Amino acid sequence: MKKLSILFLSLAVLVAVFYSCNKSNKEETILKGNATIYVDETLTPIVEDQVAVFESEYDAKINLVSKSEAETLNTLFKKTSTIAILSRNLTPEEIKIFKQRKINPKITPFATDAIAFISNASNKDSLVALQDVLHFMQGKTGTKIKGLVFDNLNSSTVRYLSDLAGIKSIPENGVFSFKTNDEVIKHVASNDGLIGVVGVNWLSQPKPAMVDFIEKVRILSVKGLKGNGYFYPSQNDIAEKKYPLARDLYIINCQGFSGLGMGFASFVGGDIGQRIVLKSGLLPVRIPTRKFTITNSQKDEK
Repeated sequence: MKKLSILFLSLAVLVAVFYSCNKSNKEETILKGNATIYVDETLTPIVEDQVAVFESEYDAKINLVSKSEAETLNTLFKKTSTIAILSRNLTPEEIKIFKQRKINPKITPFATDAIAFISNASNKDSLVALQDVLHFMQGKTGTKIKGLVFDNLNSSTVRYLSDLAGIKSIPENGVFSFKTNDEVIKHVASNDGLIGVVGVNWLSQPKPAMVDFIEKVRILSVKGLKGNGYFYPSQNDIAEKKYPLARDLYIINCQGFSGLGMGFASFVGGDIGQRIVLKSGLLPVRIPTRKFTITNSQKDEK
């Protein structure tokens, strides 16, 4: 009798879990419900803008969680989350993991941003060669770089530059790390001789509390590994593929059903979302169309 009671209890729990999950999926549609999205911390400002407008347009509530790139990826693999926003696409090996779970990730590219180098505003030199930065990360001597400041050792900026430098770990000396891009900006604003590494959107759309700090740093023009020109992380130089540290941004949706992940990705990739990207200083995947109203000036004068 006791075994039978345990069996019925187990069945009841399974039915309750199934009903709860099924009910949750039914309550959430592409434009309605609640969802949690994890985002690479270096991309937070542009995603916050998108979420604010999306929530104002639809009956949706998105809980945005900013983490390092490594932590954000882990939430997908550990099934903590099903929607993430990253500065890189999934690798074939990562996609294979999801397909083994019978999940086909929906990947939406929506913008191109850039990694920016900043120095203290008192520094008269506004130029930096990417090769010098990579040599410094490789532990080579003789570079002009005195120190690099990153937001987080698990961040996308560290991963991006480490890949370029061909290193698996960054040097222990001369490299400083904090937790957020704002902390990097504050540290560089208060310390001369260092180069900060941040997502450019933190500079183009600073929080009110950060404006004074932004005025105390200088955004550097960068010479790439090829050619002799120095280029600024502007929309124009990114669009013309001149700036050497540009990177594409992606929404990774692993929900497996038609939920807010699909709706939010469609919104960000659509006309309104792309206008938000353009206004932010980043480069949209699609340049929004502009409508002109042509009037008859002579008729207007009558």
